[in-house]
Amino acid sequence: KVLIDVPRSDLAEELAQSETKIQVLQDTLQQVLDRREEERQSRQLLELYLEALKTEDSILSKVAEPKAAPGKEMDVVDTGTSSRDTSATTALSDQVLASLKEKPAPELCLDSQDLELVSKEDAAALASALGWDKQKAGALQEACDQELCKRLKQVQTLHSLRSTSKGKKTLP
Repeated sequence: KVLIDVPRSDLAEELAQSETKIQVLQDTLQQVLDRREEERQSRQLLELYLEALKTEDSILSKVAEPKAAPGKEMDVVDTGTSSRDTSATTALSDQVLASLKEKPAPELCLDSQDLELVSKEDAAALASALGWDKQKAGALQEACDQELCKRLKQVQTLHSLRSTSKGKKTLP
């Protein structure tokens, strides 16, 4: 940082180099500093993201567990259907079904594997399991399908960026 801040003419005189070479040196040093700062910020962002994921997972697991058991009892008492009937009509877990019912945008809360299961599920079975009409269940499936496609595109983009960056040489 000090070498970047020194006037070019003074540094050129002290190092017995031309001002052009000193300019290249200072530009290179600035690029290294910029890259280090970007890496530091990227690490911080990644750490925050990972911390947020851990917090979200712990919150979701605490929220999902207490609601799953009362939901089953309520289904049996209120509607006369058992949880076995639901599992027979759909391959989705009770936790996924609970998320689909309770969340305003459930496609954002599910992992990619669950999104795929919801997208491939029979619309009538899904509607029955959720207690919704077929149109609402179809709209949910479409939203899940779109989110899954978006995630797949992001993964493809990431792979493309990785393969592109492997070809570039890093600064010494």
